[in-house]
Amino acid sequence: MSAAILSLLGLLVAVYLYLYKLGKIGSLVCGTGGCETVQLSNWSRFMGIDVALIGVLGYAALLALALVALQPALLERRWPTTVLVCASGAGVLFSLYLTYLELYVIHAICRWCVGSALIVTALLVVALLDARRLSAPAAR
Repeated sequence: MSAAILSLLGLLVAVYLYLYKLGKIGSLVCGTGGCETVQLSNWSRFMGIDVALIGVLGYAALLALALVALQPALLERRWPTTVLVCASGAGVLFSLYLTYLELYVIHAICRWCVGSALIVTALLVVALLDARRLSAPAAR
């Protein structure tokens, strides 16, 4: 359940940032101005795709996977958790890359991006704990 809630929270953050990129939101609530600097930088696209859209798609996929893993028939199966660990791990690596860009290339910090990085990291931790639970020998 925790993975689904974290994925939904990440999806809401990503949708908020993507709506800003689409021009549907006038300005971002950030407090520092760093969010708009990051969102409008040349680095706000990865391989021609808005990073915020990548976040929307990534968190939507994580949410779908977390909801699949909650199905009673799959609760004790390892594959949904294994895929969730791999996908959230990829999200953490991508967030590290983006954080590097913020700190050393753009020279601005987006609080929403930091929040997203913390969410995907928490999601990885939850998935790893679930994987550990599933791999533990059953108590007799």
